[in-house]
Order: sequence, then structure tokens, then C-alpha cells
Amino acid sequence: MVNRQKILIVDDDNNIAELISLYLTKECFETLIVNDGESVMGAISSFSPNLILLDLMLPGMDGYQVCREVRMKYSIPIIMLSAKGEVFDKVLGLELGADDYIEKPFDSKELVARVKAVLRRYKPAAAASQSSREKCVEYQDLTVNLTNYSVTYLGSKVEMPPKELELLYFLAASPNHVFTREQLLDQIWGYEYIGDTRTVDVHIKRLREKIKDHANWKISTIWGIGYKFEVR
Repeated sequence: MVNRQKILIVDDDNNIAELISLYLTKECFETLIVNDGESVMGAISSFSPNLILLDLMLPGMDGYQVCREVRMKYSIPIIMLSAKGEVFDKVLGLELGADDYIEKPFDSKELVARVKAVLRRYKPAAAASQSSREKCVEYQDLTVNLTNYSVTYLGSKVEMPPKELELLYFLAASPNHVFTREQLLDQIWGYEYIGDTRTVDVHIKRLREKIKDHANWKISTIWGIGYKFEVR
């Protein structure tokens, strides 16, 4: 029997949380609901979710604080849910480490599609076939392994959310090739993702904070076009 993927739902409105749980249960996901931010870390430890649906407007510790705390310890995909639709709120959520951002009210089919899209792109090492060819790119002082979702930089492992790692791998796997923001959005987030190219800029910014320019390579901005992994 195949184990069902687990979704942790964090929302102080239990009616909304139960409705989300119903949508996901029908799609054969296993769910757990918590109604406050303080309970999230304990729930992660006991439930081991594959993905977190995180409401922003929580009592006490809000969703932004929860996201920041989770990212300090885990690389579990996070989709933020919020009635706040301003660009600032979306960008802040992405900068803190969220993988997607859905505005309330949302369509149930879109929610499920986005959950599936994020999970498809996050495949832990345990799920990778041992017979499959390892997807890995290596440069001096940098190794990006898409098979086991790991990044080693200057001899140390660097923790990063799935989308950041996938973006880094995609660029590094095609050195000196220039990609537009639209191409990167399509390749990494997929056509299911309804967002704008600012999402790409935010993730590039976060990558640069963790992976500094090297003497032999760097992530370069091609003004007016997009980005490339430049190898000297």
C-alpha cells in the first residue's frame, strides 16, 4: 500500500481548515489541522508533513513568523494562504521562504492543483529511484544535487527550499545560457503557477544571499532579459 502524502493545514478558522482538509482528503492526501502558529513546530515533528498550507493571519505568532521559524530548521514546501493580495505581502512571503502564495477566497481546484504542482517538484532522496541517473552539477566549491535535493557550497551543506534549489540547478545545468524571467517561471513553477516574474527575482535574491559570487562562476543578471549562470 502506497503511503499517502501528508499536508499540515495551519489556519485559525477551523471551518476553512476543515473545508481544505475535505478537498485534500478527496484527493487521497492525509491531513492534520492546527489552529495557531505556536503548534506548528511540534506538529512537524510528530506528523512529518510533505507540505504546509500556512495562513498568514494567525493569533499570537503570525504566518510570517512561523515561516521564518520553519525555514531555520526544515526545507518542507510551504504554500501561504492569505486575504492580503498586495504585491508587498506576496513578495515578503516569498522572501521568507514560501514556495507559493494563494489569495483567499480561493477556488478548491486551484488549491489542489497548486499543492500537487509543488509536491511534484519536491522529491526527497527517499523517493528517488536508485536506478535513475543522478541529477547533479558540480563546479569548484559548489555541488547542486537534484536527486537528493542537496547543495554543498564551500564544503558545507546549504539548506534551501525546493524552489530555490531547483532554480539554482536549472541555471547551473546550462552554464552561460541566458533565460528570461518568463522561461524560468514556466520551467520551475510550471504553467499551473499563476504569478508574475517578480517571483523569479525574489528567489534569485535569496540564492545570492546564500551562494556568493565565485572567482570562476556566478549568477549574473542580464538587464532587460533575465539571468544566467556565468562560468568564466
